[in-house]
Amino acid sequence: MMRHGFVLLTFCAALMGCAAAPAQERRPIAWDGLGQNPNRPVVTKRRVTNPAPGQTDPNQERERVLGTLRPYSDAWWAVHDEIEAENDRQLGTKLVICPRCVQPSPPGEDVTGSIR
Repeated sequence: MMRHGFVLLTFCAALMGCAAAPAQERRPIAWDGLGQNPNRPVVTKRRVTNPAPGQTDPNQERERVLGTLRPYSDAWWAVHDEIEAENDRQLGTKLVICPRCVQPSPPGEDVTGSIR
């Protein structure tokens, strides 16, 4: 009897797999407006973690040269400033500031925030 139950359970599980419709063929679900819309397709964004093979870190060579220079000399500071400028440039390309957050202050308003 146990053997027949296992066969029947396996057969039912196989039929349930055939009855499930693919995601594109499912009927829309009534959405109440709260949370994420279950009818919208799920979109995943890819993040590039490694730079492309053709791209190299421009600071790599500068850091090698920086190690050969006498610390805090004029040449050392020149290379150090180039490295910092490149780091700032790379950060500026990645940094995104919301346009609503950067609003010019209305003229005539006290921008120091002091109490009148």
